[in-house]
Amino acid sequence: MVSTPAPAPGVAPPGTTDQAAALIEFRQVQKTYSNGFQAVTPFDLSVGAGEIVSLVGPSGCGKTTVIRMAAGLSSVSGGELVRRTDQLAYVFQDPTLLAWRNVRSNVELVAKLKGVDKATRAAAATAAIEMVGLGAFEKSLPRQLSGGMKMRVSLARAITSAPELMMMDEPFAALDEFTRENMQNQLLRLWRANGFGAMFITHSISEAVNLGHRIVVMAARPGRIARIIDSPSPPTKDDAPRDKAALADTAELVSSLLAGDK
Repeated sequence: MVSTPAPAPGVAPPGTTDQAAALIEFRQVQKTYSNGFQAVTPFDLSVGAGEIVSLVGPSGCGKTTVIRMAAGLSSVSGGELVRRTDQLAYVFQDPTLLAWRNVRSNVELVAKLKGVDKATRAAAATAAIEMVGLGAFEKSLPRQLSGGMKMRVSLARAITSAPELMMMDEPFAALDEFTRENMQNQLLRLWRANGFGAMFITHSISEAVNLGHRIVVMAARPGRIARIIDSPSPPTKDDAPRDKAALADTAELVSSLLAGDK
């Protein structure tokens, strides 16, 4: 069951943040397909306003299923999913750009489909394109862009709708290590400027730890939460220096938890 009540204070169940600020809550949410396959067992989690929650785990552990349910792209089989915002954006692993549209036209597309007037969507697109550093490329077609630049276009398109909650399904997985690290920094810069909450799926332990205020370690067979770890040195709005040693220890802990599930 999915509901969208007005925000209200409450006592947070295990694995959740303060519900007064929660954008979305999973309350014993399950997903079972028609063939009987149980993709996700009872799942408790919430994402607060301005919080990045990383989900990391092996293939088949239900990560994508979880955020598809969060975004309303897949139904809930059991439990309750409470969504307190309809301002959502979804960023896929593939940038999903239209080949015949230039950067500006791709960035404006979602707003155009939502019926936003031309002047408003143009202003939002201009701001977003500048924010991701592509001001000199707004007339370029996707085939003229690198993989990292295409993903920046995808991020710019997502933030033009002023989302309160971003769903991100391994958006940097296909990028080389250097570009991937650069895109993580770009994402954090956008987060500082726009203040959205995010559910970020990744197979990369270092990426999960670098981006997440909390790291949800998932296990497969069947899909479930193995542990939720509060970051010892999370991203901050003022971009304060972070404790690299503590983050490295957290990455080792996540690695050991995932190794134990094999």
